[in-house]
Amino acid sequence: MLWAVPVALLCLGAPLYLCFLAGAVAGLIFVVDVPHTIAPQAIFGAADSFTLLAIPFFLFAGELMGRSGIADRLIKWSEALFGGVRGSLALATVGASVVFGAISGATVATVATVGRVMYPALRKNGYDEQFSLGLITATGSIDALIPPSILMVLYGVAAEQSVARLFIAGILPGLLLAGVQAAYVVWHARRHRVPVTGRVDVRHMARTTLDASWALAVPVIILGGIYLGVFTPTEAAGVAVVVGIVSAMFIYRDMRWATLWRIGVGSGKLTSQLLIVVGCAQLYAWLLTTLSVPQRLTEAVVALQLPPWGIMMALNVILLVVGMLVDPASATLVLTPLFAPLVKTAGVDLLHFGIILTTNLGLGTYTPPFATNIFTTQSLFNVPVSKIVPGLLPFIGLHLIALALITYIPWLSLVLVRGF
Repeated sequence: MLWAVPVALLCLGAPLYLCFLAGAVAGLIFVVDVPHTIAPQAIFGAADSFTLLAIPFFLFAGELMGRSGIADRLIKWSEALFGGVRGSLALATVGASVVFGAISGATVATVATVGRVMYPALRKNGYDEQFSLGLITATGSIDALIPPSILMVLYGVAAEQSVARLFIAGILPGLLLAGVQAAYVVWHARRHRVPVTGRVDVRHMARTTLDASWALAVPVIILGGIYLGVFTPTEAAGVAVVVGIVSAMFIYRDMRWATLWRIGVGSGKLTSQLLIVVGCAQLYAWLLTTLSVPQRLTEAVVALQLPPWGIMMALNVILLVVGMLVDPASATLVLTPLFAPLVKTAGVDLLHFGIILTTNLGLGTYTPPFATNIFTTQSLFNVPVSKIVPGLLPFIGLHLIALALITYIPWLSLVLVRGF
């Protein structure tokens, strides 16, 4: 019943939060003998978290950067950085996604913001439609790994791990994923002899760097402040909002108070949508834990006598499948308490597993059938999914290679957090 109710509702097209809530309520009524008042207490308790307070701030900062001219300045800086290289516009798309992801932490926001500017430029400068759509859709997934990642915040809460350490652990894996994508786009540009756009211009680079300096300062402030222990991730999110407002309203002066109000309202709506899913998913996860499902799963897998690498491969397959069907936030909250005991048994550090999980679910954001990045690209450019998916296939393969490296080379995730 615990699995049948949410799966049936999901197949019927019910909202995800309702699927988890119905499954949990059914379990509370028919399976476990606990007071039913536990449901509202668990839902409220899940959202009543200082750590989760970082999410609305990061969403607000991302919306602020995207709706003001700050994002455009970041993209122009990224274009200037790679000027004179064949494939420079495609490289700039990857670079802009990394930098914007270091501000917002939301994959959909990155696809929409970077895609709005870069897609017309890519098409104008000789890149074919399928490649351009695939590039914009796939590079947004980097944000699942590049701190500040919203998925890492949720994982930190669910696994009771330090969000600050998760942010630091995600830096090298995020750059690895960006690096393999960058290598591919350069190869693609050379193979298809895409014209070289722009040239190396030190003065132009200096001007764009100065123009984008406030925006570039945000990820430095966030990660630097966290790494030096100046503030927590939640406080860093608040600082990002303050820097964004000051730069947009008073330095660049390209935003009005009315726009700022609309951004606040929109961010509030996004936060409420996310938190209702968080509450219901946490209630469902609590029920699974109460019924000792994680312990039973661990015992069953241990009985198979699989080596640690085999256990991690099996978990990766499960995460890949779930990521294709369920949104990343819900998958993180439900699967983390389910898999954490098993991961400990396999001798895998929970910080390392957090990076593996976010890498997997980041892939799910652009892997059919239920891929949020694909739907964002589809609505943004009014193109059918059939034109987007072929361009994604090389990026999916590259993501799987990066996932294998991240899974079986723990050093990538743990080297920067040693001593932190």
